[in-house]
Amino acid sequence: MKKIVIITGASSGIGREFALQFAKKKRNEIDELWLIARRRGELQKVAEKCSVHCAVLEGDLQKKSVRDQLEMLLDKEKPKVQLLFNGAGYGKIGQVAENKLEDVEGMTMLNVVALSAITRIVLPYMDQNSVIVNMASSAAFLPQPDFGVYAATKSFVLSFSRALRRECSKENIWVTAVCPGPVKTEFFQVAQEGKPSPWYKKFFYVDCKKMVSYTIKDVEKRKEISIYSIPMKILYLLSKVLPHRLLMKIISG
Repeated sequence: MKKIVIITGASSGIGREFALQFAKKKRNEIDELWLIARRRGELQKVAEKCSVHCAVLEGDLQKKSVRDQLEMLLDKEKPKVQLLFNGAGYGKIGQVAENKLEDVEGMTMLNVVALSAITRIVLPYMDQNSVIVNMASSAAFLPQPDFGVYAATKSFVLSFSRALRRECSKENIWVTAVCPGPVKTEFFQVAQEGKPSPWYKKFFYVDCKKMVSYTIKDVEKRKEISIYSIPMKILYLLSKVLPHRLLMKIISG
């Protein structure tokens, strides 16, 4: 039975870096990486740099037809999925009333609906010691004015991941929610669209390679939540003990 890893959002940013690092580290343990994203050209570049054979699946996971394509491919190949990395997602800075309707719908569809659906599609092909890695965010820890829809979708991802981990514990399928702060990728170029980034984020940007390396170590340790950097760990603790209305007032300036 073919042993594979599925990575969504693999064409850039954290997904791309995870594919490269995980393939290099586990090249003797997996047969193939399935890379999924919208940009075939960028996926091909990632595939060429990977240490194991890659299959490229081009498509926008917001579309059910693309998710159906993955489901049919799994049914045909019947592989063992050793790891699913749900990395596809995006965000837009701005108040809800200022965001385009297509972005409000798009963030919810990709970050919530597609992630949940992909997980459900892949689960039947996982067994003992398989792993699901869901890209959440430190934005999941509390509501974020001017980033409200995105933060809410990531709160869903964190809650979903923790519940799923409990559900899958009997099968020894492990689930890790990854909750970094701002990472130096093209994410914020897309998110900002000329709008200024929240004042506090510039103090907390971290290197993508280091963050992914840390994440892989946490995944190997079967951690429930992976939080890179001390400031984000402090934020997580503060979100547990201080009123959210106070923290929202602070981050809103």
